[in-house]
Amino acid sequence: MASEQREKLIRFYKGTEGEETVVKLADAAEAVLRSQKFRLSGFLDPFGQEIAETVAANYERLRVDFDGGYTGAERQRAMFVHEDFPGTPPGFDIACVEAHWNGQFARLSHRDVLGSLMSLGIERDRLGDLLVTNDSVKILCDRNLADYLLQNLLRIGAVGVEVQETGLDTIAPKEERCKEIRATVASLRVDAIAASGFGCSRSRAASDIAADKMKLNWQPVKSASRTIKEGDVLSLRGRGRLEVAEVRGQTKKGRTVVVLKRYL
Repeated sequence: MASEQREKLIRFYKGTEGEETVVKLADAAEAVLRSQKFRLSGFLDPFGQEIAETVAANYERLRVDFDGGYTGAERQRAMFVHEDFPGTPPGFDIACVEAHWNGQFARLSHRDVLGSLMSLGIERDRLGDLLVTNDSVKILCDRNLADYLLQNLLRIGAVGVEVQETGLDTIAPKEERCKEIRATVASLRVDAIAASGFGCSRSRAASDIAADKMKLNWQPVKSASRTIKEGDVLSLRGRGRLEVAEVRGQTKKGRTVVVLKRYL
């Protein structure tokens, strides 16, 4: 029964960062099964997208599609669609609001923008990617939120901004730079891999973990001694992402050979 599937999914994610997300997504999936139509989620980070795929895989006659407003978007909305739905869902209801400021006198960061949006009482799942440049930011958001931002986003931090809605077609596809790193590590502990991939000491990596700056597969890393495996993704605030592309054998000295891909 569908309710049994829901309880199984919630038990699997219980106690993790994904617990609240899986409840919302399982409820959306079951609503689709009842209506035989479709249901759109809020914006999900990559971990939330993995949860959405897991939810869809646990229900028959249900598929899930994703869109973040442009090619390469990190935060995307999920749409559950029943296989018997005869029509075409209307779309993902994503808008782009662009805010401009004088870049000669102010430098605003992703954190500044997000903080100002949160101060307006906006929930994070109504916001997609925030594409910040020296003098502007493109805010991907729920289409129903666009008018509110146009009327109420007057400042980011202490800086006055001008806002306008722009088309999604003004956003260039995301092009990530990737650097391949071949290294030997003493172990597959997360601090050892992070030190090799991000070019820092193991003690610095451990400090970043303790400061809650590092995530493994988009979940907080709780311990520097946690073992990671091939395919895992580490992200470090302000330093990008690191994928464990390959775990090869050991050297004669007992060190493990790894191939890492660092996305800048």
